[in-house]
Amino acid sequence: MKFLGGKCRFFQEPCSSPGLLEFFFLCLSIFSFTATALPQASLTGIANLLLNLPAEFVLAADSIAAAVINAFIQGAEILSGQPNPELYWAYGRSPPVYPSPNATGQQGWQDAFSQARALVAQLTIEEKAGISLGSSTTKGCSGFIGPIDSVGFPGLCLNDAESGVRNGELVSGFPAQIHVGASWNRQLAQERGLYIGREFKTKGINVALGPVVGPLGRLAKGGRNWEGFSNDPYLAGSLVYPTINGMQESVIACVKHFIVNEQETNRAPFFLGFIPGLANQSVSSNVDDRTMHELYLWPFYDAMRAEPGAVMCSYNRINGSHACQNSKALNGLLKTELGFQGFVVSDWYGSHTGIAANKAGLDMVMPSSQFLSASTLATAVNNGSLDVSRIDDQATRILAPWFRYAKFSDPGMDDHASVDAREAASQSTLFQAAVEGHVLVKNVDAVLPLNAPPALSIFGYDAIAGANSSSDPLFQYGLANTQHFVNGAPFTIVDEDLNMASAASASHRCPQVALDGTMNTGAGSGAITPATAVSPYDALVQQAALDNTTLYTDFKSQNPNVASSSGPCLVFINAQSPESWDRTELQNEYSDTLVTNVASKCKNTIVIIHNAGVRLVDEWIDHPNVTAAMYAHLPGEASGSALVEILYGRQSPSGRLPYTVAHNEADYGALLNPDYPTVDNPFYSQSNFSEGLAIDYKHFILNGIEPRFAFGYGLTYSEFEYSSLEVSWNASANMQSQLPDQNTTPIPQGGYDSLYDILATATVQVTNVGHVAAAEVAQLYVGIPQSGVSKALRGFDKQLLQPGASSEYAFPLRRRDLSVWDVDTQQWVLNRGNYSFMVGKNVLDIVLTQSLEL
Repeated sequence: MKFLGGKCRFFQEPCSSPGLLEFFFLCLSIFSFTATALPQASLTGIANLLLNLPAEFVLAADSIAAAVINAFIQGAEILSGQPNPELYWAYGRSPPVYPSPNATGQQGWQDAFSQARALVAQLTIEEKAGISLGSSTTKGCSGFIGPIDSVGFPGLCLNDAESGVRNGELVSGFPAQIHVGASWNRQLAQERGLYIGREFKTKGINVALGPVVGPLGRLAKGGRNWEGFSNDPYLAGSLVYPTINGMQESVIACVKHFIVNEQETNRAPFFLGFIPGLANQSVSSNVDDRTMHELYLWPFYDAMRAEPGAVMCSYNRINGSHACQNSKALNGLLKTELGFQGFVVSDWYGSHTGIAANKAGLDMVMPSSQFLSASTLATAVNNGSLDVSRIDDQATRILAPWFRYAKFSDPGMDDHASVDAREAASQSTLFQAAVEGHVLVKNVDAVLPLNAPPALSIFGYDAIAGANSSSDPLFQYGLANTQHFVNGAPFTIVDEDLNMASAASASHRCPQVALDGTMNTGAGSGAITPATAVSPYDALVQQAALDNTTLYTDFKSQNPNVASSSGPCLVFINAQSPESWDRTELQNEYSDTLVTNVASKCKNTIVIIHNAGVRLVDEWIDHPNVTAAMYAHLPGEASGSALVEILYGRQSPSGRLPYTVAHNEADYGALLNPDYPTVDNPFYSQSNFSEGLAIDYKHFILNGIEPRFAFGYGLTYSEFEYSSLEVSWNASANMQSQLPDQNTTPIPQGGYDSLYDILATATVQVTNVGHVAAAEVAQLYVGIPQSGVSKALRGFDKQLLQPGASSEYAFPLRRRDLSVWDVDTQQWVLNRGNYSFMVGKNVLDIVLTQSLEL
């Protein structure tokens, strides 16, 4: 249940007027609120009682929600004898940064800002304010800014992105960002962004709500990790920059979610974590200054360098203050330190105040606001509560990207519904990007590639195409293939809309596997709905026809029979992950049992996992009959074709893991599960990032934990040797500790220019010593003196090498790559001492090292 602008998301229709049932629900909710001292089991029991009420009990309008909130707060104060603690400390840790800085129109923005300012000068205060507020008429878009006919402004269409045009017909299904992250290929990232942008423009969309670099992927069970590239900030930043460049050849890219948005559980205000829209505040991500800069802000530096037109603020709180009204984050980090010139838009219903959020740097509220209207903003200007320059700036920030990137006359998806946005030119990118995100992690005795086997068995629920009907309510969420739990119980759109990961019973949480068809996308607002898609089974049938191979199949049984004449047995499983929920497991008993059952009968069992995040494999990976295993991630519409390309050796696998795979869940420690509201603190959930910089492979290295598969790991069908590592300082570069241009004003977009100066270069020779052509990903890790981090990825290069061929791999190192954030001077600094440069095949397989003194 979500109270969204007077609509119930269960039915996407106006909520009923308050009546007897709503009053009953209100009373029941107030009773629940007063039970804060109850043990967790009692709270969960109340949650499940509410979840099992008839649907009409939860049809409550915004006015009822507001009444409930007030009753909750008053009840807590009466019971405890203390005022609401929110008034005392919940907003006291994030420092204020005011006023919101005006955009300067620097770098490539001059012409766009000149045009935007000229248009703004013609508008009334109400018209300027109206540009910042979502319209009730969406024209088929996720959100829409209404037109101003008097000045020829047709409006702005904003629509969900990530892997393509969401909820659009006649569009492509691109590989998810986690898949692109696994490709380690900057050029593919740029091409993917280019064709995504073109399809958005063809569909009448001005603003594509992507790409994603938040969440970064702090938690192994993070529900939206699949929407990002990697939990390593350098890899994420290296891929977001070309993605934005590609997208903005056609539309405005909206980078999201800003910032430290690292869990789905309690991401928005909930009541005790299980009734959305009521009472307690969203989780607060509490992070120190150095960690913020060196980890979570890092990829946003690269993103801002690409000059995106928009940034979306997130649902969570940051050090106690809501992200969309956090002046330190928006005014301080984004608009000042990163020199951001575009507009900040709220995540949908992520703004919880009016003028306060505006002053804190929020420029656009989506999809509407119960706190603001054009008239209230005008009133605030007229009575002196808000300076008119703030209204002018936000209007200019919104219009300038329109002029620069996405000025066209007919925005809106409704008018372009029947237009085919797909291009023949994009097919090679769709296919190759799908191929390169597959990561081979086991291949005993070179059982892969296959060579026209006489018989082949195909097992598992993930092999076949699932439902693909826009009439299915789960379709738009990417969950049409996730309609059942393993016990056969149905999973419905009502379950999806409950969004109650913190206290709902397992019967209301999203299934952890998609049993109703192959996964080519994760679930939620980033899901894709491609016009066509090729499943693994479809592609294997085509290949079998060419090879005269007999196919044996069983897609339903957990313990299928294996024909005595069968050769290799392919087992297809998956790991689902949706928006709104964090995952409850990193392995799955049903799927693991399927694999072990097949392996007990088939001596050549090959496992393919379509996974929307980390998936553990220790239950079966060492089984002697499991001869090969591959993480297939989320390949998009070319899923089956890309897989067959690899299985049959037309291309060697070239993907590398963009995350670490542990032996067991406990290995992730505090980086496994999200943080929940507690009995002692049910109202202001806290998530303390006390691990600092030590997430993913840095956590494993720091704590001496051996992973199952290291960050950057992946096999090919060939072998490579490394030689002749050379690292040298750039003799012409300014090597002083402090930034030489740190007094420059205004700060360029993406930070000071000197951060991108090349201070050193590393090169290495790589030779293909195998018998097939394959692409090798050489990785450079750096140990910065006095940083406390022994290894951090600071370079990678991917090249396709023919058998016997050698090539030089080069790693340019920017000042930023070699610097640390100094919390005292509030600047990036170069430490003096011994820098270690390590080149290898993954973070633990270091082949060559060299040190340089600075």
